[in-house]
Amino acid sequence: MKKLFLVSSFEEVFSELRSLDEALVGKTVTFIPTASKVEEVTFYVDSGKLALENLGLIIDELDVSLASTKEIEQKLRKNEYIYVTGGNTFFLLQELRKSGADRILTEEIQNGKVYIGESAGAIVLSQSIEYMKMMDNPEEAPDLVSLDGLAAVDFYVVPHYKNPPFDVVTEQVEMEFGEKINLCLINNHQGIIVEGSDRRLVNVNEVTGE
Repeated sequence: MKKLFLVSSFEEVFSELRSLDEALVGKTVTFIPTASKVEEVTFYVDSGKLALENLGLIIDELDVSLASTKEIEQKLRKNEYIYVTGGNTFFLLQELRKSGADRILTEEIQNGKVYIGESAGAIVLSQSIEYMKMMDNPEEAPDLVSLDGLAAVDFYVVPHYKNPPFDVVTEQVEMEFGEKINLCLINNHQGIIVEGSDRRLVNVNEVTGE
């Protein structure tokens, strides 16, 4: 059964991860910061690490753009959780494809391993990432042949909805694609929990069914 925690800003909602698994302390998470490598602003990488450590998790960092195939497979298979940070979605997908990590991620998600996707890490699970061209720069991924995502979900996450500095562009994405695809708009204080075929929206201080 799929277990996904898809967020805009993990540091804002990290406590809700316990609703997927209460026994977090001492478990290891494969932490993939690759999407942030082409970004100037990367504070969320350290913030995400700190939030995971506050939950009692052990971080095992993995940059799929640099690691060997053996290391990628070993860490993704062995560790109990997978965390993919924000950054440039196009660069992230390019590196997941080039390294073969996309295939392993898909298999681990299908096998029920908890996957935490922050911003780009959430977007990349969609059927396609084309709808993100207004938010992320596709030119950062010159070797990306296809915009097909990992297709782990049947909706399209729009993170940072109405949150500066993405307030204008997220509304533009909503206007352009809102009637074409199944957008799921979340702000920095919200997240989406997927368990099997069930999906629910979580807020920092409340949980609402969908």
